[in-house]
Amino acid sequence: MSYRPLSLEGRVAVVVGGTTGIGRAISLGLAEAGADVVASARGADNLEAAAAEIEARGRRTLRIRSDVTDRGSLVELREGVVAAMGRIDILVNCAGRTQRTPTLEVTEAEWNGILDTNLTGTLRACQIVGGAMLERGYGRIINIASLGSFVGLFEVAAYAASKAGVAALTRQLAVEWGARGVCVNAIMPGVFRTALNGALLDGTARGKEFLLRTPMRRFGRLDELAGAAVFLASESASFVNGEVLVVDGGFLASGVNQ
Repeated sequence: MSYRPLSLEGRVAVVVGGTTGIGRAISLGLAEAGADVVASARGADNLEAAAAEIEARGRRTLRIRSDVTDRGSLVELREGVVAAMGRIDILVNCAGRTQRTPTLEVTEAEWNGILDTNLTGTLRACQIVGGAMLERGYGRIINIASLGSFVGLFEVAAYAASKAGVAALTRQLAVEWGARGVCVNAIMPGVFRTALNGALLDGTARGKEFLLRTPMRRFGRLDELAGAAVFLASESASFVNGEVLVVDGGFLASGVNQ
């Protein structure tokens, strides 16, 4: 069979946590590749801005808020998209949170809250949207892993544990659902500059260490994640299942850098 171009024309995508940061970049990348995209999140202001950007690219969208800690809101998201657009072909799970705390000081409330958003929230969305995909016999699910899925990161034990779980959940669902037409993969971003982490990356020893450990000697641009998402969502990735696609400028390959 010949190579199939990276086109998402005619596809419907939902990006949970899709209105800011990594989620926004992926939402816009999917739209530019031809998909109709619903970027959903909790905040109304960012929701409207993301929807306007998607529409400016000539794609259909909806303005539906959701919270991955609220199962009912994810059901409403699924039902709203299916009612308006007929189906969901692509699900991207980008909602997440972190907090830096020495592990001895992490409270159970902090631990449970981070895991509930990052790991259990991903499970909820996969169950609720993935169930409809399984009924149709087709779907592409893309989760967001982390450096913390594979290496230790100082004083973010809850976040790292949650993201290690996301990588394991991705493989588990790939095994269960692949034969039924639903491919489940993840993207593992390295260090990407966002509106929230600029001061950390530019002004701290931690930021300098991240840069030293990245062989390309720069941090990632958010738009550099879009291509990975488009590939995994496309028919060019029709036999890619259970993969954690690393987009990190070489961070995981890094040993001695000087």
